[in-house]
Amino acid sequence: MTLQLKVPSMACSACGDTITNAVMTVDPTATVQADPKTKQVNIETQASEAAIKNAIEAAGYPVP
Repeated sequence: MTLQLKVPSMACSACGDTITNAVMTVDPTATVQADPKTKQVNIETQASEAAIKNAIEAAGYPVP
């Protein structure tokens, strides 16, 4: 499944790396593309949307 999430607090590529690492803890096979300019994160994953959002929020990036 492909998720497209808006992460307003993502400000730089390091934020994108943190978000990517958080997603990988839930699904190590996930493909993550985080773009700090658009605040958009595209994730190809087998995990549930709730699990992915929880992991990103636990890393300090609220997902509205």
